[in-house]
Amino acid sequence: MTSYVENETNKEFPFAVEEVVQNVAGAVLAMENCPYEVCLNLLITDNGGIRAYNKQYRQIDKETDVLSFPNLAYEKAGDFSVAEAMQADCFDFESGELILGDIIISADKVSEQAKEFGHSELREFAFLTAHSMLHLCGYDHMEEAEAAEMEQKQEIVLQKLGYVRE
Repeated sequence: MTSYVENETNKEFPFAVEEVVQNVAGAVLAMENCPYEVCLNLLITDNGGIRAYNKQYRQIDKETDVLSFPNLAYEKAGDFSVAEAMQADCFDFESGELILGDIIISADKVSEQAKEFGHSELREFAFLTAHSMLHLCGYDHMEEAEAAEMEQKQEIVLQKLGYVRE
């Protein structure tokens, strides 16, 4: 898996961001039995930046913690076979990797929510990454059953990797 992480803030986390992204994304992809090598992009911004992205892409003029932009139009969550039909649009020509999508995380929200929920920034960052990765795999939480499935999958990944609440 190739992940590109860009931090457009001055925020420095007390953990290796790229390592957390690799660990969490890899665990989600393994859990979902993704048959491809994957490429994903993650941008770390601040509350102002994520608000601007939220307004631009979702027409919602407010801050949020994480935004996910899947590159695949799934018929069923976790069913990567849709990529075959969209091969020219979904795979990197040079590497052959599936371009899974983009994630934007607010560094400000990582800090705020870690304090609010009483756990570390590491756990919050890992949670937001897992949550977003599931969106990139076709999951959503618009309905109660979908939300419950996503929550269960997130918790499985976080527990497996040891990113637990202290």
